[in-house]
Amino acid sequence: MKLRIRTTKLGKVRFTSHRDLARMWERAVRRIGMPVATSEGFTPRPRISFGLALPTGAESVAEYIDIDLREPLSDDRIVGLPAELTAALPTGIDVLIVAERDQRAGSLQEVVTSCTWQLWSPQLGSGHHHDACRLLEATTLELDRERKGKRSTDEVRPMILDLRVDLTPAGDRLIAELATVGRGLRPSELARLAYPDIDPLDVRVLRTHQWTDHDGNRRDVLPCELPQPTVVDASPVEVLA
Repeated sequence: MKLRIRTTKLGKVRFTSHRDLARMWERAVRRIGMPVATSEGFTPRPRISFGLALPTGAESVAEYIDIDLREPLSDDRIVGLPAELTAALPTGIDVLIVAERDQRAGSLQEVVTSCTWQLWSPQLGSGHHHDACRLLEATTLELDRERKGKRSTDEVRPMILDLRVDLTPAGDRLIAELATVGRGLRPSELARLAYPDIDPLDVRVLRTHQWTDHDGNRRDVLPCELPQPTVVDASPVEVLA
């Protein structure tokens, strides 16, 4: 049996690295007695797979984990898993929904084609966000980036699928859909382009959706009712990978 789980990552836990988060999940499933399958070999590991890594310092209401079980769970146990797991995980990581994963579904790393983000800062107003939307009018957008110690200038305009301004319960925010296929554009890199006079480290980001493509139609990986209102503190982020 395979399970797919959607969780949040909000508040101070946003500074937890992807590797540390994996250890938290391994401890949590042991704590509640989930019959998690393990890999073979000399050092068996729980068969827990994570979706696209979230930049350290970013927040999210759309994080996904796939867990393989060595034996099936009852429907009642699956219904109760969100509360069980949330209680076993650090504050800020809430399990929103648990569902049985389709055996034919691909891995999260393979099937996600784009993500939707919210960007905001105390230093940014509605005018800044509307100006940022003009990036859609550009035919080309070049960005200097560094990877593995090598610098390159990349054309990133095709990676920006949509930009708009939305009034959330916490105020105006830039809503951005960014492609993830290939070397995707990070929200911090978008912030460099959208707000050239603002330090990207002062721009907060929140992932709200991860999308897959089904015959040209965009679908949420695992839709559910999101926490409302989506409000987190407005202090600048210290680290944004």
